[in-house]
Amino acid sequence: MQAKTFATGVLVATAAALTACAAPKAATTPLAETSSLAPTTPETTPTSTTPSPPPAPPCAVTTGACASLSLRLAWLLKGGVVAYGPVAMEPGDAGQPTPVGGFKVAWKDKVHTSSEYGDPMPNSVFFAAGGIAFHAGPLDKPSHGCIHLTDADSEVFFAGLPVGASVEVKA
Repeated sequence: MQAKTFATGVLVATAAALTACAAPKAATTPLAETSSLAPTTPETTPTSTTPSPPPAPPCAVTTGACASLSLRLAWLLKGGVVAYGPVAMEPGDAGQPTPVGGFKVAWKDKVHTSSEYGDPMPNSVFFAAGGIAFHAGPLDKPSHGCIHLTDADSEVFFAGLPVGASVEVKA
C-alpha cells in the first residue's frame, strides 16, 4: 500500500510539474507539501504573446529611405507607406559618425571597394559626401560612417533606391 501511495504521489507531482507552464495551478494542496519539485520562485502573471508592431519610421521622407541611428533600424518607403523594413543596420561610431540629415542618392555601385580603406562595399548606394553609403557589411562592427545592412537587405535597398531618391538619417 505504501508503494502505491508513493507512485501516485510521484505521478501527481510529475503531472503538476509538466503542466506548470501550460496553465495556472488549481487551488489544491501546495506542491511543496507533496513533492520536492516545489517552485523556488513565486508565480508570475503571464505576459501577452501578441507581438508589438514594428516602430514607425521617424523620418519625413515619403518615398526613399529612412535610417534611425538611435534605433539602429532602416526602412524603404514608397508613397508614404513602408515598402520594406524595418531592418537592422549598423552605423558609424563616435570616431567616424554617420552624418545626420536629408540627402539624395548620388550614385550606386553593385561591386564597390573603398578606395580609402580597401574594404568591400557590396550593393553600395551612395548618398552623402565622403563616400557615405548603404551597403552590405557586418552588423556587429561599426562602419566608417556608412550604414551596414545584411547582404539580403543591402540587395533590396540597392534595387529600391534609384539615383536621386531621398534619404533621411535621424539621430
